[in-house]
Amino acid sequence: MNEEMSIIGLMLNASFVVQLVMLMLIAASVLSWVIIFQRGRLLSATRQQMQAFEDRFWSGIDLNDLYRECQQQVDKSSAEVVFVAGLKEFGKLRQQKSIEPEAAMAGVQRAMRVAITRENEKLDQNLPMLATIGSTSPYIGLFGTVWGIMHSFHGLANVKQATIATVAPGISEALVATAMGLLAAIPAVIFYNRFASRVDQLNTALYTFADEFSSLLYRQAHKLHQTHREHAEHH
Repeated sequence: MNEEMSIIGLMLNASFVVQLVMLMLIAASVLSWVIIFQRGRLLSATRQQMQAFEDRFWSGIDLNDLYRECQQQVDKSSAEVVFVAGLKEFGKLRQQKSIEPEAAMAGVQRAMRVAITRENEKLDQNLPMLATIGSTSPYIGLFGTVWGIMHSFHGLANVKQATIATVAPGISEALVATAMGLLAAIPAVIFYNRFASRVDQLNTALYTFADEFSSLLYRQAHKLHQTHREHAEHH
């Protein structure tokens, strides 16, 4: 392949519009890889932190001790945020001695749902951008190709005798735009689907943890309610 027909040569010899399209696609590709590495690391770390916290939670540790540990941490995992939100709300409602266990648990579950929604927003961050790059890059590349071919054929109008050698460079330049669009789109689509699935799994794990934690707190709330009622009857 000679210098003029190399990829870099074709990009440099392309028309201004096609060059602009190629630069946009290079920028989109770089941005998508930055998001891919950043999201990949975050989701992997979140999963490991959640697993470590759940192991600690089910190890039999006192919940108040665990709560104090979590409060001291600056960077809490998603499960820790949900746990802290639930136990904090439970502590507030427990001070109201006349409150029914069902009403108390409704408040706790609301607090944990809000915490899960906020954590889910953090996990979902930048994924829409990845989806946008994956869906629009082929069309941007196709636009560059169509424009490049139009430009090539427009140039042929001034040539008396057109040959393959005359047409080939212009069409090659144009087709590079489509190839670059696909190169930007394919990784973005693959990793978007992968990350979206992992976010769903983490979200499901958070809801499962919240339900299990709610069951523990409900039993505790029921015991406290019975104790308060018996105490009131004695007096």
